[in-house]
Amino acid sequence: MLVELRIKDFGLMEDVHLVLDREFTVFTGETGAGKSMLIDALGILLGGRASNVLIRHGKDKACVEGIFSNLPSNIINFLQEEGYPLEDEMLFLYREINDSGRNLCRVQGRTIPLSLYRTFCEGLVDIHGQMEHQSLLVANTHRELLDRFGGDEHLKLLGMVREAAFKYRNVMARERELLRSERDRERREEILRYQIEEIEKISPLPGEENTLEIEKKFLQNAEKIVNLVNEAYEELYNGAEGMSNMSAFDLIGAATRNMEELSDLDPESESLNKELEDIYYTLEDFIDKLRTYKDNLEFQPGRLDQIEARLVELHKLKKYAYDVDAVLNKKMEMEKELEEITHLQEEKENTKREKKEALSIYNNLAEELSLKRGIHADRIEKSIAAELLDLGLKDARIEIIFTPITEPSSDGAEQIEFYFSANVGEPPKPLAKVVSGGEMARLMLAFKSLLSKVETVDTFIFDEVDSGVGGRTIVKVAEKLERIAKNKQVLCITHSAQVASLADKHFGISKVVIGERTLTQVRILEEKERVRELARMLGGENMALGLAEELWRQAKN
Repeated sequence: MLVELRIKDFGLMEDVHLVLDREFTVFTGETGAGKSMLIDALGILLGGRASNVLIRHGKDKACVEGIFSNLPSNIINFLQEEGYPLEDEMLFLYREINDSGRNLCRVQGRTIPLSLYRTFCEGLVDIHGQMEHQSLLVANTHRELLDRFGGDEHLKLLGMVREAAFKYRNVMARERELLRSERDRERREEILRYQIEEIEKISPLPGEENTLEIEKKFLQNAEKIVNLVNEAYEELYNGAEGMSNMSAFDLIGAATRNMEELSDLDPESESLNKELEDIYYTLEDFIDKLRTYKDNLEFQPGRLDQIEARLVELHKLKKYAYDVDAVLNKKMEMEKELEEITHLQEEKENTKREKKEALSIYNNLAEELSLKRGIHADRIEKSIAAELLDLGLKDARIEIIFTPITEPSSDGAEQIEFYFSANVGEPPKPLAKVVSGGEMARLMLAFKSLLSKVETVDTFIFDEVDSGVGGRTIVKVAEKLERIAKNKQVLCITHSAQVASLADKHFGISKVVIGERTLTQVRILEEKERVRELARMLGGENMALGLAEELWRQAKN
């Protein structure tokens, strides 16, 4: 409930301070006096869009403050969880607009971002303006009205249906993605199988290409290798052509014998003799190894052709990677990718199963929601008929039509639309086609009256809800607003004297000129002032004053 409202330097309002209570309060005044400005200020306080053009001329900022009490438990708990507990059971809101266009928002005296501020304002006030009549003509709002009538438990079930629908849509999206790319994956699988088979058919070995290139070079130079080995062996061991030419081995042997003889004659040459002996025996070992190497030289006929043919095959794999080792790594990657693709069928089966499970969960929840909606719809039809009877539409009735939806929807398994009939014998038709302006105002008020009994919102604000309504009907509208005020705080801006006469508290809104400045003032009216204001609303003549006094007398009674 809004207990205090303060508006400073907002439009033509210099300093307006209102103290309110849980009762029926009206605001009246001449056209252009600033009644809509009051609604705008409330909208700003509750997180609405703000602009620096709303700042009073000559000032650098405008601010709106509000104090709320008797808050519903869900809001109290939310504030507590977010670290903004109530102070003396009160919620303090503050909104400031600077000439720079910057917004300043405070909750319980602490500055917070506008986005968070708006979440704290949700559910505090229900503002019903003239344009809200038109929203009732839009079928999409009918389901929302019915669900709100169901209360918190019903809305909780609706949340579960929305979550189930979201999960189902996610599974469906995965399935569509699998189906959409299935052909591409089939082609990719075929390519991978062909490439892997080609590599396996050639069966390259790690380092094989380098080994074959070395062997190829060896075989290509076989004759030269044999000649070089033989010549080296002959020169080292047998010597050159003819017996007269000694080999290097013989010459070193002769030199070794000479050094032995020298060492006998000169002991100091013993070290030289030893070194030469080492050379002699090393050469002997080398010649033995060279002989073994020469004897083992073997050149298989046709081997070079085999190597060249194998290298040609290995070269075919260069389209996959730059060398054989890289090809083998590539093959491992292909096999891994192929394994993943072959698991797609398994994934498709899992997705199919998940879709079935998600659809089953959704259908069960949606069926329960539909059942409860049917119960609430029956209650609404009967209750609205009673409310409309109160508002002078004794033969009017609402019929709520459910149209099934084939695909799971976050709004449930049906579309919901209100049909209306104002006269006996006339079948109900969509609201937009049959309802008149006066009937629409009363119909919306009937819905507000119903919702006031189930909603946690404690403050209802009606902005010229009586627009377009007159005669005996306006009396019914006034009485309905008075009844709503039995359960809720009702603030009403009105041009109707009948509505104003039934209010518990009456504020007058006027525009005055002080000095060279125009101000909008809002002040509470005492009894005599209320009668004069009612007379103004009835026409302003002496006869109107008499009517106003009679209207006031009847209202008091």
